[in-house]
Amino acid sequence: MINDFSQKKAGVIHGGWALLATGALLVAAPDAGADAFTPQWSFSNVSLNYLDWSRGTEKRTASNAGKGDFFFLELEGGAGFEWGEFYGFADLENPGNDRREDDGRDNRRSAAKITSHLYLGESPFSVYLHVYDFRDYGFDGREQDQIVGLGYRHTFENGLWLKPFVGAAHVNSASYSGMNGYMLGWVWGYDFKAFEQDFSLTNWHELTFKRDEDYLSENYVAGSAGAMGNNGALSLWWRPIEQITAGVQYRYSMNKLGTPDDYQNATIYTVKYNF
Repeated sequence: MINDFSQKKAGVIHGGWALLATGALLVAAPDAGADAFTPQWSFSNVSLNYLDWSRGTEKRTASNAGKGDFFFLELEGGAGFEWGEFYGFADLENPGNDRREDDGRDNRRSAAKITSHLYLGESPFSVYLHVYDFRDYGFDGREQDQIVGLGYRHTFENGLWLKPFVGAAHVNSASYSGMNGYMLGWVWGYDFKAFEQDFSLTNWHELTFKRDEDYLSENYVAGSAGAMGNNGALSLWWRPIEQITAGVQYRYSMNKLGTPDDYQNATIYTVKYNF
């Protein structure tokens, strides 16, 4: 959901992770000709978003990585090639606020995410690479999650598409750096028409498990989190004209976002301008 590439350099994978990513890219795209880097499809947009946490979430997290409503700006895009596909976004939360506000929930923050499927020949399987980077400047908080694993892609006859993945996780944060268990996740989407209008349903979900005990105790407020965390959003999108997309998202998490044990949920209202 959130990005600012200049602040976080979220596309950088350190050390051996960079070598693995480069090797996978060379295997997936042996033909370095111009056609190999001509997108078969692409999209990009800029959006204004408002995230409204539920009252229950605000109460449950009041002394536990407290949550507050906020606006955020987002740049989003993706492209697909014969040999692989990429997706990314960059968000700036509370863009009009200072780095540190009197109420820390109102601090200016940033987040970014880049994912890729590098196809394994003609099969539906892929090398999956994933980097997510979050910064809270007021608290000098930072975390970058790096995933390397195996992906899969399938489109059903009714048009529903599904892209699950599983991989090993590495994290760099202000208080812990090292391997951090595994991540299992997916993205799916379905386009449909209703009332002669174009709509889409999408869902992204990430389940993290077997996370390191030191990470869980040092990166959560008011106690250590459980070894398993869930994070995702279910979204409904309406595209009245080609240039505009409006949407509402149900955002949810458990044992994530700095809060241990408590379920968190919010509604995100979005308007996108499609380039």
